[in-house]
Amino acid sequence: MTAAGPDVDAALVERVKQGDVRAFEMLVIKYQRRIERLIGRMVRDTDLVPDIAQETFIRAYRALPQFRGDSAFYTWLYRIAVNTAKKALVDLKRDPLVTEAAMASSDDDDETSRRGLEPSDMATPDALLASKEIAATVNSAIEALSEDLRQAITLREIEGLSYEEIADVMNCPIGTVRSRIFRAREAIAQRLRPLLDTRNGERW
Repeated sequence: MTAAGPDVDAALVERVKQGDVRAFEMLVIKYQRRIERLIGRMVRDTDLVPDIAQETFIRAYRALPQFRGDSAFYTWLYRIAVNTAKKALVDLKRDPLVTEAAMASSDDDDETSRRGLEPSDMATPDALLASKEIAATVNSAIEALSEDLRQAITLREIEGLSYEEIADVMNCPIGTVRSRIFRAREAIAQRLRPLLDTRNGERW
C-alpha cells in the first residue's frame, strides 16, 4: 500500500501540470496536516503556522512546472516548507526558541502532554505527572538543539522520513544526516536520563 503513495502523487502532479487544479487540491488535503506539523516544530507560534503552510502550498503550486520527479513529491514539498518557514522567521526577526520560551511561560503549558502522550484512564496520578514531565523534557530538549539538529530529528522521529529523504530535504550528505540525528538523540537522552534513571548506555 505504501508503494502506491509516490505513484499516486506522481499521477496527481502530472494532472496539475496539465491544468487540473482539483488534483493540486487533493495533494494539499493529503499533506496539509503533515506540513503544518513540520512548520509548527520549526516556528512554534501557532498563529503563524497556517499562513506559512498556505505560503508553502502557493510556492509549490507555482514551482510545480519545474518539478521533474527526481525526488518524491512530499520530499520536495517538505524542502519548500522548511525554506518558507526559515524565510518567515528571518522576515519576522523571530527566534523560534524565544517564541517557545514565551509560550512556555503561559498557563497553557499542558500542550506537550496532549500531543503524543495521551494518558489512559488507568494511569495513576504519579504516572500522569511522569509522562507529562517526560513529554515536556523531550520538547524542551528538542527546542534547545541547534536548527540543523532539530530539523533532522524532527524529520526522522516525528515525520518518519528515511535518511535518504532527509538528506534530500536538508540538501546534505547522508553521513551528515546520520551524524546530526545521532547527536540530537544523545542530547535528548542526556536530558531524559535523570528522569528515567536509565542504566548507563541504554537508549531511549
